[in-house]
Amino acid sequence: MSQMKSVVCVAPGELRLGEVPIPTAAANEVLLRVRRIGVCGTDMHIFRGTQPFLQYPRVMGHELSGEVVTAPDGSGLAAGDQVFVMPYLSCGECVACRKGKTNCCKNIQVLGVHRDGGMAEYLAVPAQFVLKSEGISLDDAAMLEFLAIGMHAVRRGAVAAGQRVLVVGAGPIGVALALFASLKGGEVTVLDTRADRLGFCKDVLKVAHTVMAGEGDVDALRDITHGDFFDVVFDATGNIKAMERGLDFVAHGGTYVLVSIVPERISFADPEFHKRETTLMGSRNATVDDFREVLAAMKAGLVPTLAMNTHRTTLDEFIDTLPTWMDPASGVIKAIVEV
Repeated sequence: MSQMKSVVCVAPGELRLGEVPIPTAAANEVLLRVRRIGVCGTDMHIFRGTQPFLQYPRVMGHELSGEVVTAPDGSGLAAGDQVFVMPYLSCGECVACRKGKTNCCKNIQVLGVHRDGGMAEYLAVPAQFVLKSEGISLDDAAMLEFLAIGMHAVRRGAVAAGQRVLVVGAGPIGVALALFASLKGGEVTVLDTRADRLGFCKDVLKVAHTVMAGEGDVDALRDITHGDFFDVVFDATGNIKAMERGLDFVAHGGTYVLVSIVPERISFADPEFHKRETTLMGSRNATVDDFREVLAAMKAGLVPTLAMNTHRTTLDEFIDTLPTWMDPASGVIKAIVEV
């Protein structure tokens, strides 16, 4: 067999399922049989045409698990190994990589964004970005990436036991933030516009508080914190107005972590920023240490992956299914494509 199925986003709003040649792995690459693909907000931004780092056509898919077909000597991998992919292909040489911050490599190539990803039956990936996932299921391995983004941001924000933490936006990344901030001992409040997502955070993640965004939300957040507001605030909305507004919820001496990305400039009132002596951070992608910490948490039974995986489909049906998942009424937390 020399051909494989692959889904290409040809242009915003246009997906195409077709057959392309199976990739040939280079000397330093693993040939991976893709088995599961997580679908996330980035994929939906690509479909909408609002992903700022992307050129079309593009094969989406960066939340990947599968099985090794071939692997280079010395990689520690062998045919049949169950693995996950760390999709941020870093150069290892730039100023960020030299500091160990491979997640924000100057020359980064993110699978499914800067280069074609894994919405296909096979994928060739440099061996250093393919890691074993023994002890967890293929489904769980495909969820490592979005959870690692949350873990990285929580580590960036240095969440500590007893701190008041606010997560704004309860999509998949917000769920990951709330989970790991809670596991670090934070008293977590989640703010969102959707009752179903707030209910998930309360019932499944057991966060301390949930608040519906809208009229009266500032008063509710003030009351929860006895007027102090929050030691650490995370934005996971992808909404510029929410990102700008979030500064108002940061306590004096607190930290604001922007996990979302938008194409526009964002701005704050400098007096508010200054008088709080706010620490402002961006949080991008994740490092191998974040993936390993999430993997350990999964093995310890601390991550409710079964509850998070709310929707699934097959590669053949993905084109017809994705638009339905983008309707908020569908209630997607994490969707997985089986290959």
